[in-house]
Amino acid sequence: MLNPISLAFKKAKQENRAALLTYTVAGDSSKKQSLDILKSISKHADILELGVPHNTPVADGSQIQTSAYRAIKNGIKMNDIFKIVKDFKKSNKNKPIILMGYFNMIFQYGENKFLNKCNSSGVNGLIVVDLPWPENKNFAKKCKKKSIYFIQLLSPTTTTKRLNKIIRDSHPMNYFISMLSTTGGKLKVSPNDILKNYTKIKKIDPKKEIVIGFGITEKTIGKLKSADGLVVGSAICKEISKSLEHRQNPVTNVSKLVKKLKSKIL
Repeated sequence: MLNPISLAFKKAKQENRAALLTYTVAGDSSKKQSLDILKSISKHADILELGVPHNTPVADGSQIQTSAYRAIKNGIKMNDIFKIVKDFKKSNKNKPIILMGYFNMIFQYGENKFLNKCNSSGVNGLIVVDLPWPENKNFAKKCKKKSIYFIQLLSPTTTTKRLNKIIRDSHPMNYFISMLSTTGGKLKVSPNDILKNYTKIKKIDPKKEIVIGFGITEKTIGKLKSADGLVVGSAICKEISKSLEHRQNPVTNVSKLVKKLKSKIL
């Protein structure tokens, strides 16, 4: 049976559109609310990325850092995150979930124990921001044995030679970072230039799914909709912060935003 991540891309292709991937931080602003947000946005998102809060998130901009701070302050732990995933999967077993975070979380937990827990709770993929190729090869093999996709990160400055090697080794999904920046930065390059880079990468192995992330908002998502998939994270975290500040319901507001994002790529 295909990994639910591949099934989600297949469905999006059948509907002649990009897949929508959302990113939220696990435990923001509470464990219950984090689960409620996942349930709510799963009606519109194809794949759910769930960030593991980290106290030194070097790849993340201010919006995701703020979300992570709230979750850490509220006492979120790794086992709580697995429980959120497991509880979500009880009613949404076919909706793919990707955990995104830093290698320290895996190292501290223990690689084998971590992957066993991913498997039993229903995690379908992993993005480990600070574990690049080829250093990640052994861990990626372990993931494959558990039918978990290890998602390689590709950047605009990755050489063609290196891209070829990474993609040859990669699992069925890869993540192209649109620009040299932290998450949530304003797009510093034109959507056309991003798509040129994307097309170059896609040609290496057309069968592999390539999603684009970093700097994607409601305003820019429509210009990139020819990609296999598009990731929106900081804009969602910002909506949670804004809702809390105005004492509004983040679940309702985030769901509305994700519905709007989906409409831009149909």
